[in-house]
Amino acid sequence: MDDTLQDVSQLAPGPASEGLTPAPESPPAETPHNFVRIRRSHLYAVLVPLAFVTGLAVGFLFWGRAKTVPVTSPSVAETAGQEPIRVSVSLDDDPSFGPPTAPITIVEFSDFNCPYCRKWQAETFYPLMAAYPDQIHFVYRDFPITSQESFVAAQAANCAAEQGDYWDYHGALMTGELGLGREAYTQYADLLGMDQMELLACIDSKRYAGEVEADARYAASLGVSGTPTFFINGIPLVGAQPLAQFSQIIDAELR
Repeated sequence: MDDTLQDVSQLAPGPASEGLTPAPESPPAETPHNFVRIRRSHLYAVLVPLAFVTGLAVGFLFWGRAKTVPVTSPSVAETAGQEPIRVSVSLDDDPSFGPPTAPITIVEFSDFNCPYCRKWQAETFYPLMAAYPDQIHFVYRDFPITSQESFVAAQAANCAAEQGDYWDYHGALMTGELGLGREAYTQYADLLGMDQMELLACIDSKRYAGEVEADARYAASLGVSGTPTFFINGIPLVGAQPLAQFSQIIDAELR
């Protein structure tokens, strides 16, 4: 599902999202690198409630592990003057922002229930898109690993796209202000002037469950082990990194 927009101003909070302010949760102090990692020992405990547990968990632990490319920061290679590692990443038909012909393509694998994802959205996403107007094609892909509800939230966002409100709804979910859950989904829709009943009917139909599951399986096959994880022209960058980290890679790519 391609929901391509051209103007970064359409992403910034406006009248339609009045009352929604970024409120990223404070991340656990013991978790490093602004990154929610799913450990293999905890994978089943986290994913058992999810509808796609068999495909994702089994795929990640068995066939996925054999095919993965380790997703690490390119900083070591760059420091040594070497070409950074690049991973071929499919854009699928996921929601995108910015011109498809832009010289920089960023693919984010993320989770609406991930505090670091919310932190990055609030602190880096908007400044990044504003700093490189028309130079970034941004693609969002789902990797809902933190809870069963994050799997439903990903479907809700896809349902919002049917009403032409993917990015506004995406931004609303990422604030975390109303939390997640059925009541929250309708409240976000109401604040954005969407049809609440149509949104709920779409969520209940689970017609985007397969799409979300496919994204999650694909992320695991790439070696993605947590959120948020980014690929900038195929160069991996892990965690809720600041704008400077993105600019370092992007500026090198533009040169």
